[in-house]
Amino acid sequence: MAINKEKQRRDIDRFIEKMPSLSTTVGKVMEICSRTDASPNELNKVISLDPVLTGQVLKLINSAYYSLVNKVTSLTRAITMLGMNTVKNMALSTAIIRSVAGAKKSRALPTTKFWAHSIGAGVSAKLLGEAKGIPVMEREELFLAGLLHDLGKVPFGDEYIEVLNIAKFEQRPLNEVELEVMGIDHQEVGLMIADKWKLNQVISTCIGSHHHLKSFNGQLGQQVSCVALGNIYANILDHGYAGNPYPKEEEIGPLLAGVGLSWEEFCGIGGRVVEEIQKAEIFLKI
Repeated sequence: MAINKEKQRRDIDRFIEKMPSLSTTVGKVMEICSRTDASPNELNKVISLDPVLTGQVLKLINSAYYSLVNKVTSLTRAITMLGMNTVKNMALSTAIIRSVAGAKKSRALPTTKFWAHSIGAGVSAKLLGEAKGIPVMEREELFLAGLLHDLGKVPFGDEYIEVLNIAKFEQRPLNEVELEVMGIDHQEVGLMIADKWKLNQVISTCIGSHHHLKSFNGQLGQQVSCVALGNIYANILDHGYAGNPYPKEEEIGPLLAGVGLSWEEFCGIGGRVVEEIQKAEIFLKI
């Protein structure tokens, strides 16, 4: 049955309008952590005013992953031990995951598998950034960009099942089928959400262009390419599921050349990907 493209776009617009905005606390956390001169004490002042976020930070430092002998009850100590980048990642990712979880979900993409894929892409992008020698703060940005790269798939309704079936049966890239069947792809929808939430340029560009990289070069092009490679890596690894089991593997070579990485470096992150995924998946449980 043909999908009404105009109605599809109207439904997506309405869905995004109803999505809650991110809290001012999360916005302030992102702002503080983007500054090179920021201190844990500044972050503490903002987070301490938000009981939910305070609880999440303490829950994270006291989780089984860190296996601390003594329980940490001081927010300042927790922030210092975790590091500001980890706290920023947790604040934004948990806020977005909770926001998305509260919205209407289609049956097309199982939530747990969707976020598992997203975390795999974020971790892979971050590790590729590390292999390239990208500074720590920028690598954390790559993690967030990878985590959120498929955000635009969330507003699609049950009719998205047809798109997924066509892409799988014909072994075609998902975004091409989205445009053909629905008249809009998850990159464009994701960019609409990024605009609503006022996400920064790097994250917004990665969300809106991880399948269309030719118009970017320099540092931004490198960052988008790392996220595109992270997405492909997560698909090859078969970690989670986001509806695109047939990535264009012939794109890997040009993407690696654009970033300045070798095939050996691309394959070499495998030993750490699973460990980093397990660490990042704590965010889903907080």
